[in-house]
Amino acid sequence: IVKLQQACQKGDYKLFKEFSEQLSGSEFANQNLRSMLTFTPQRLPIDIDDVESVDSICRRFKTGAMSYGSLSQEAHECLAIAMNRIGGRSNTGEGGEHPSRFKPMLNGDSKRSSIKQVASGRFGVTSNYLVNADEIQIKIAQGAKPGEGGQLPGGKVYPWIAECRGTTAGIGLISPPPHHDIYSIEDLAQLIFDLKNVNTTARISVKLVSEAGVGTIAAGVAKAKADVILISGGDGGTGASPAGSVKHAGGPAETGLAEIQQTLVMNNLRGKVRLQVDGGLKCTRDVIFMALLGAEEYGFGTAVMIAEGCVMCRNCNRNICPTGIATQNPELRKRFKGKPEDIVTYFRFLASSVRHLLAEMGYRSMQEIIGRADLLKKRSYPEGAKADKLSLDRVLYIPDHCRDNARCFDTPQEHRIGDVKDVELMSVLKSAIESGHKISIGVPIRNIDRSVGAMLSGEITRKWGISGLPDDTITVDFTGSAGQSFGSFLCKGLTFKLSGDANDYLGKGLSGGRIIITPPAEAEFRPEENIIAGNTVGYGATAGEMFINGSVGERFCVRNSGMTAVVEGVGDHCCEYMTGGRVVVLGKTGRNFAAGMSGGIAYVWDPDGSFDYYCNMDMIELSLVETAEDSEELRNLVEKHRKCTGSPVAAMLLEDWDLHKRQFLKVMPVEYKKIMG
Repeated sequence: IVKLQQACQKGDYKLFKEFSEQLSGSEFANQNLRSMLTFTPQRLPIDIDDVESVDSICRRFKTGAMSYGSLSQEAHECLAIAMNRIGGRSNTGEGGEHPSRFKPMLNGDSKRSSIKQVASGRFGVTSNYLVNADEIQIKIAQGAKPGEGGQLPGGKVYPWIAECRGTTAGIGLISPPPHHDIYSIEDLAQLIFDLKNVNTTARISVKLVSEAGVGTIAAGVAKAKADVILISGGDGGTGASPAGSVKHAGGPAETGLAEIQQTLVMNNLRGKVRLQVDGGLKCTRDVIFMALLGAEEYGFGTAVMIAEGCVMCRNCNRNICPTGIATQNPELRKRFKGKPEDIVTYFRFLASSVRHLLAEMGYRSMQEIIGRADLLKKRSYPEGAKADKLSLDRVLYIPDHCRDNARCFDTPQEHRIGDVKDVELMSVLKSAIESGHKISIGVPIRNIDRSVGAMLSGEITRKWGISGLPDDTITVDFTGSAGQSFGSFLCKGLTFKLSGDANDYLGKGLSGGRIIITPPAEAEFRPEENIIAGNTVGYGATAGEMFINGSVGERFCVRNSGMTAVVEGVGDHCCEYMTGGRVVVLGKTGRNFAAGMSGGIAYVWDPDGSFDYYCNMDMIELSLVETAEDSEELRNLVEKHRKCTGSPVAAMLLEDWDLHKRQFLKVMPVEYKKIMG
């Protein structure tokens, strides 16, 4: 720690070499699989001047996904500034990024993180957040706690963190595990398609964790059209994770990377994706070994933290970091002494050292050694030693029958977004988008029209920013059956009315727009007794309104943080992990209502008094609608629902409001109630 910090602060390359050599020496022998490997020279050394530049190598470096919230504002922004200076990429982590960072600084620097992590819908992912990305990363696993939801203790959820994440200060955050919107590779493919529509120029990456069988998952991810696959080793993760997760979750990065590389090569998929790796990378040999095993890009966490001042106290989750890095305490944040220059120095020293090692190996560029596991072999150990008994053949295996298949990225994915419905809409609405004048159009829609509204919202957000356009500036009346992700990330100013029905993911990430769903005018069925939209409706919504004249499937409004929604029946897991907004259910509910709900309010019509059986009472309490304020809010929402959809149920309730009001139950998180007073 001391040697690395001195090297970065003094700009002393000799000290950095000592640091790098120390990690490769006997003191750290056998601490990980790559320390048990060595090179098998196949070429004579070349002149260092013939090797690609430091700047070129630096563009392959990333910082790990360390969240704003886990890290202080100063530490998080320091990382972004440094990575932008060297042409690398910093990662927001699942905590997101404040919109103020999207604008360049007066001195030409930028605090904007190029990689925006969406982590499914774990925090407030808006259209504005997505269009300000060069790479959008879907986290469906992570090194420190694979398959688990993330968490942030309530003591670290200060007001500025709550604002960024769309939640309430002082209330701990539990992120939904990824299965809530990704049950299959097809679901993942849909999310990738959604994100690619919102930001057509960004790379879409998927973060996996090193575990047995991850190669099969990676093959599916490549087929789902991901541009980048990140494999995260179990040596990564911040100290904010539970001790059991940090120490006992995830496998070595080497095994996961090797398995993915081999599986993708054997299935002739490797050329479609770039491979990125992180998990305890620190020194020159780490980079070279991971390149030889198949990685084109390299992520760093612990080493970068040390470069900006971390002294490894392992108190990240307690908000008492003495160096002002892993804390939100304003007094402790004043102690932060990190400089972007120190991080830049670390990466330039690392790239320079990589150049020298490439020259010794006889290669002119990193690209020449990607996937060349044949240049590695296991170190020699004394007979009988434990290390001698360990076989690394599976890690170093190269499929002989696939030598003609690509071993590194060579052909971009075909995302097929050139003929989506939004292209047609944008050609008609172009003048309204540019000028902001009001317009209404009507168009038919079919269930093969996916992610309708996402590309349109992306274009409007680029033009008008987070504020979007005034409400109802652009109204589109659709007729038919909408495909998946109808109205996803719909921005402010857009109103989508659908006469028909919708598939899964309706209003995913709703960002200020309005969605109204009604049955066809000629329909003879009773809307409240029929499902009109699929599963995972309103997932991760941050703002806007949704009025649905009918029932929906499971997981309605999971991780809603600001949307107002009225619906006439829901399946299981409604309002799960919700942190804000309002939900009104004018009908039956499924089981496990409000599990993990930490913010916002739900009103449920319960005429037969059975709702408490379906409700998860761990974090919430039920009450009648007793105050005048609550009664007025509920009535206004029901009235607006009737006005927007013509709902017979809403009309019936309003006819005798004094009676029906007493049949509603208010669902409110206990901690949220305490804080809101």
